[in-house]
Amino acid sequence: MAVINPYTWGLGRRKSSIARVRIKSGAGAFLVNGKNIDEFFPTLQCQKRAKSPLVATESGGTYDIFCKVGGGGITGQADAVLMGLARALLNVNPGFEEILRENGLLTRDSRMKERKKYGRRGARRGFQFSKR
Repeated sequence: MAVINPYTWGLGRRKSSIARVRIKSGAGAFLVNGKNIDEFFPTLQCQKRAKSPLVATESGGTYDIFCKVGGGGITGQADAVLMGLARALLNVNPGFEEILRENGLLTRDSRMKERKKYGRRGARRGFQFSKR
C-alpha cells in the first residue's frame, strides 16, 4: 500500500541561507522553524517579503506552510523562504509560473559575500597607509 504524501517541497537559497519549505492544503498557517512567522521574523519588511509569493498568486489562506531555515541573517533567510515558497507553489500549480516570473520570485539572487584577500584588511579595504 503506497502512502500519498500531502506535502509539496520547495528549496530556496539566498546568500548563505537555505530554506526548505513544505506546503499542503490548509487554513493558512505559516510556521518558520516551529514558530509563527510574526515571531520568527521581527521586521514587517521581512514578513512581507517571505509572504510575497502568496500575495502575488492570491492564495493566502489556502495553504499551510512549514519552513526550516538555517544560515545567514534574517534578511537572507526571508528571501530564502520567499524563493522556496515560490518554487513549492509552482510545483502545486504550474499555472502560477507566469505570475511568479513577472514579480521576479523565481529568480535566484546569486550575489554572495566577497572573500577576504591576503594583504588586505577585508574584501576590498586595504590597511591604513602611513607616510611617516
